[in-house]
Amino acid sequence: MRQNPHDRKAAILDAALHVARTHGYAHISREQIATQAACAPALVSRYYGTMNLLRRAIMGAAIARRDLAVLAQGLAAKDKRAIGADAELRRAAVETLL
Repeated sequence: MRQNPHDRKAAILDAALHVARTHGYAHISREQIATQAACAPALVSRYYGTMNLLRRAIMGAAIARRDLAVLAQGLAAKDKRAIGADAELRRAAVETLL
């Protein structure tokens, strides 16, 4: 059954967070995310555009969901959104690495 666009976009973002956790935020690819989301890479591009926009959405979701593993990887990659996260959340993310 075909998902509605809002649900499909959310499923792609969930898949992207999973890929970032398992393969590393700095090493994600559109193809890995598409495979995890069971869709075509072009659909990932349709909903999220460039890889920069996709990474921005991933980090925004990681911050909103308090995904410390992905946030810590974003901090290590000097991601602007990760650096701009709440200080307490950044501290908690860094502690997961220690």
